[in-house]
Amino acid sequence: MATNEDSLSTAMGEIIQLNVGGTRFCTSRQTLMWIPDSFFSSLLSGRISTLRDETGAIFIDRDPTAFAPILNFLRTKELDLRGVNISILRHEAEFYGITPLVRRLQLCEELDRSSCGSVLFHGYLPPPGTIPARKCSAAPATSEERPGPSGAEGFARTGPMSHPTLTGVTGAEDCLTLGPVVDPRKVLIVAGHHNWIVAAYAHFVICYRIKESSGWQQIFSSPYLKWTIERIALNAKVVGGPHGDKDKMVAAASGSSIILWSIQDGGSGNEIGVFSLGVPVDDLFFIGNQLVATSHTGKVGVWNAVTQHWQVQDVVPITSCDTAGSFLLLGCNNGSIYYIDMQKFPLRMKDNDLLVTELYHDASNDAITALSVYLTPKTSVSGNWIEIAYGTSSGAVRVIVQHPETVGSGPQLFQTFTVHRSPVTKIMLSEKHLVSVCADNNHVRTWTVTRFRGMISTQPGSTPLASFKILSLEETESHGSYCSGNDIGPFGERDDQQVFIQKVIPITNKLFVRLSSTGKRY
Repeated sequence: MATNEDSLSTAMGEIIQLNVGGTRFCTSRQTLMWIPDSFFSSLLSGRISTLRDETGAIFIDRDPTAFAPILNFLRTKELDLRGVNISILRHEAEFYGITPLVRRLQLCEELDRSSCGSVLFHGYLPPPGTIPARKCSAAPATSEERPGPSGAEGFARTGPMSHPTLTGVTGAEDCLTLGPVVDPRKVLIVAGHHNWIVAAYAHFVICYRIKESSGWQQIFSSPYLKWTIERIALNAKVVGGPHGDKDKMVAAASGSSIILWSIQDGGSGNEIGVFSLGVPVDDLFFIGNQLVATSHTGKVGVWNAVTQHWQVQDVVPITSCDTAGSFLLLGCNNGSIYYIDMQKFPLRMKDNDLLVTELYHDASNDAITALSVYLTPKTSVSGNWIEIAYGTSSGAVRVIVQHPETVGSGPQLFQTFTVHRSPVTKIMLSEKHLVSVCADNNHVRTWTVTRFRGMISTQPGSTPLASFKILSLEETESHGSYCSGNDIGPFGERDDQQVFIQKVIPITNKLFVRLSSTGKRY
């Protein structure tokens, strides 16, 4: 016969005291036990040993913040996701074995994630079905073997590309390659121009074109290259190329070597040539018909589509560069900004010298570590007003402008900002914003730019807008293309809102698109 004391003990046993990660919760046995084969049914039935704190409450070493909505679900069988991280909550629900809650959270994740992509999704390009066959040769190419385009149909390989780290071959099919091994099917770099994009894999490139009628289509696949690609450049609008105006050009670089292909409208490609800068290539890009390669050591290499000539010249060590129309601007470690007018380049070739002109010199003699040129629209009233923003090794951000009526006197200092304490690594001057990034964990500062009739104005001038960071973790054993293939930006047209691309961890399937002006995530 049960006593009053036994009844009281049974009733008290229905109340369960929990200590989850240091936070106390009180609930009933019935609430915790209604889902069979869960963590709590095993715990309260004795199948799992219990650990109690000094008050006798059952201690569970888990996240108390995530436990609160789980307990609420056990009480009400309803789910409130306001302010809840679905991924973390699902992980905790799986630990506790709350199967109905796990299924609901999986459904919520699927509704939020689609294989078809969100509004920013434009197309899916499948990986190549086959990798170009590997071809090796025991003898390096000589300058006589690669004078220029061959004119033959298909691919006209004139010889393999030399590379300072590739010292020989072991047989007809195998190449000796040094350095880290890179997955041959992993996309390392993506670049775009007009309606074309190029994807660089470890040892070959593939070009795609989009048309309104047919969508994305693969147009060109390069031969297999025995060295790992580190830089690429694409020109989808060549005027006066080797085979007419319908030519496209794509270039790839590794170390000091550059290979250049011409792609005809039908997709057939020819190797134009293999060129050497003599030092590692840091930047590779096109200005009109000219392929340009620069190195921080102070070398500039240029190939012209009309003259078919490759030229290398020594300049002051380069710490930044930008393009504006036909101009190449170089920011150098002596505090000067130089420019080369590519429209005059063919006329200077017989002199064997590029016409390099100093445009501006920083008063502090700090290295020009970031450079951005903005050309305002030409009008009959103002002509062409050139605006240049640059950052320095000391963290200063300056804006200089050149008035149409004062072209002879050079650009004048317009504004100075000293908000960074680390060297400026990126800068972008656009129609509405000035954006700078420094080396302190990609710290970004932005300003709104006031304009009058398209030209930058001091009334009220540039005003601070936002401060944020584009944090990312780099690969511990990074390959040569990692920096080029994971550039944060900003990207986009200068008369529109630009974006940063944030890749938080090296190996991930998730990228964050953030407004360059405010840091807001799309």
